[in-house]
Amino acid sequence: MNLALKDLRRQKARFTATAIGLGLLFAVVLAMTGIYRGLVMEATLLVDRMDADLWIVQRDTRGPFAERSTVPPEWEDRMMAVDGVASARAFSTASIQRTRAEKTFRMNVVGLAWPQDRGNGLPLIAGRALSQAHREIIVDQTLGLKMGEALPLGDESYTVVGVTKGMTSSGGDGLLFASELDARAIIAWMAPEARRLEREARIARLQRTDLDSQANEERMKDDRGVLPALAPAPANAILLRLRPGTSPEAVKASLSGWPDLTAYTTQEQRDLLLKGVVEKSRQQLNLFRAILTVVSGIIVALIIYTMTVAKTHDIALLKLMGAKVSVVVKLVTHQALLLGGIGYSFALFLSVFAFPFFPRRVALTSTDYFGVGILILVLVLAASAAGIFRALRIPPTLILAG
Repeated sequence: MNLALKDLRRQKARFTATAIGLGLLFAVVLAMTGIYRGLVMEATLLVDRMDADLWIVQRDTRGPFAERSTVPPEWEDRMMAVDGVASARAFSTASIQRTRAEKTFRMNVVGLAWPQDRGNGLPLIAGRALSQAHREIIVDQTLGLKMGEALPLGDESYTVVGVTKGMTSSGGDGLLFASELDARAIIAWMAPEARRLEREARIARLQRTDLDSQANEERMKDDRGVLPALAPAPANAILLRLRPGTSPEAVKASLSGWPDLTAYTTQEQRDLLLKGVVEKSRQQLNLFRAILTVVSGIIVALIIYTMTVAKTHDIALLKLMGAKVSVVVKLVTHQALLLGGIGYSFALFLSVFAFPFFPRRVALTSTDYFGVGILILVLVLAASAAGIFRALRIPPTLILAG
């Protein structure tokens, strides 16, 4: 006969309420674990998705994610002359904030190297990849944009032709994909008055060069006008794909002597993100997880201890009837395991139905579920020691005292 189950049937409401309370606590532990993993996934998502062997950025910068990096798009042709390089493409990204339906929302603009990259490799849940080089965008579902919706950005209106899932930046903002030229135009857009001042500044710079002429000044009055000596909007990096069998380290070593650029492997870009951009967030989440674990253990111990104290009369009667110590130990241990099991089951239920609505990604793997389950088992067994210690100190003669 399992005395813990007998006691459970006798006080169902109290036991269930306690188990649900523990379940909410365990759900928070699961959530913190998932948020931590989600933060790492979001931070490295673009680095992995871009499928590059080497990242070429501005000299002595850690860009394009860790800090600002600007490189001329013409470096694509320059990189193709490097031995072992199979392809080179410009890459631009930046976070922007806009107002839509009187609500402010943030997005991260990412340029696709048209026409080689049209977004076919993105996890689309609706729509299609880009079919033309201008005025088409693919957005993540977290931005709340619908298929066919027109989104004004700068001087142009862009049509949503595809919707992705799970494509967010390290800051949790949804990604917006456009062709590389469109992305640069969106990122570099300026208000009309700012454009007028920039136009006057360009003409002033032109007048100080040997290229000054009436025809060139007229050309520079057009916002689209660009002279070879006055470069267009820069990219943030140049992404290289290497030929099969070519070592990224060897190509990086050959580029190390170039005075105006720095090359990073994909793994180095990941490390720069995890050890720089999101390092403090990771440390804080780890600290919260540790605190939650300690608090959970203390709360479970207090609950089990309180439940044991409430059964003082019953335990004294068992001892007076000659019950072995093992019976009392099993009573407390089984109740603790039942509480932990029901609480963990409720936490799993919440993780399936509630976590998808969190504003940040909560990513949990089977290893995480198993690890948290083992942690809860250890906490419950350790916490039951407090109840067992209290139960063993209850004298059988207490029942005779009334």
